[in-house]
Amino acid sequence: MTAVTLTSSPALAPLLARGALRSPFKRPAPDADFPRTRLVLPGVRVDLAKLAAYERVCGFPTGEPDLPLTYPHVLGFPLAMRLMSGRDFPLPLLGLVHTSIEIVRGAALAADRAYDVEVWVEGLAARPRGVEATVVTALRWGGGLVWESRSRYLARTALAHPPALLDRPESDPRGASPRTPDGAPLPVVAEWSLGGDVGRRYGAVSGDRNPIHLYPLTARLFGFPRAIAHGMWTVARCLAAHGTSGSAVVRAEFRAPVLLPGAVTYGADGRGRFELRGPGGRVHVSGEVRGE
Repeated sequence: MTAVTLTSSPALAPLLARGALRSPFKRPAPDADFPRTRLVLPGVRVDLAKLAAYERVCGFPTGEPDLPLTYPHVLGFPLAMRLMSGRDFPLPLLGLVHTSIEIVRGAALAADRAYDVEVWVEGLAARPRGVEATVVTALRWGGGLVWESRSRYLARTALAHPPALLDRPESDPRGASPRTPDGAPLPVVAEWSLGGDVGRRYGAVSGDRNPIHLYPLTARLFGFPRAIAHGMWTVARCLAAHGTSGSAVVRAEFRAPVLLPGAVTYGADGRGRFELRGPGGRVHVSGEVRGE
């Protein structure tokens, strides 16, 4: 893999436009070639005003000395978009669905440090609903790896189920709502009412302005009845409620779209597992936090 060092963070608007224009010509296939480039942006400093705006949207306390566990994803997002909007990335950017994320943090990350950010595409995989790409984001400080994530993004193929059926987990073709490992919902900790602007607000602080998250009209173009919340907002909101400090390992799956506006319940068992459920008990997000 070839490392390419950048001198500044790529501007998101041109990348999103480029990805949108190229999307109709992409033909997802698990054996397609993909970028073999590791993008490196050294010396990245956090804009504290932007950080505070992110914290407010996601429910984290503001003014803390350390970064929220999910914030490095935002730092790496422009680099990921540069790779995913390129001609050599085989999946269409428009309509791409974030299906899961794994995060490993070695220790608390001070907000006033300069970090080296790296992003690369790890590979492609066939799924019953299409083709999934794994994108890795890493932060380094003082020469060592301090934070790393693996995000998986699904592009539906022509033979896949329509978006309305995205709540069907890979292991359950009948579409039953997935349960926690012991078969019972987690205890409800909080109930949240989500406004129709959650996708636009998160898009403004993260740069992720995928049209499926913005307005009902733009979401309908991709088969969703209304705009849906970003997966990264849902997991960030859960982690803000859970509280994380020090080293941590997070695994989260985005099981079903959270339609906006809407209402969800946040559940947790006190042992690291968490989830978001909607009306009727449908699981939207399930995950766990370990190693705190």
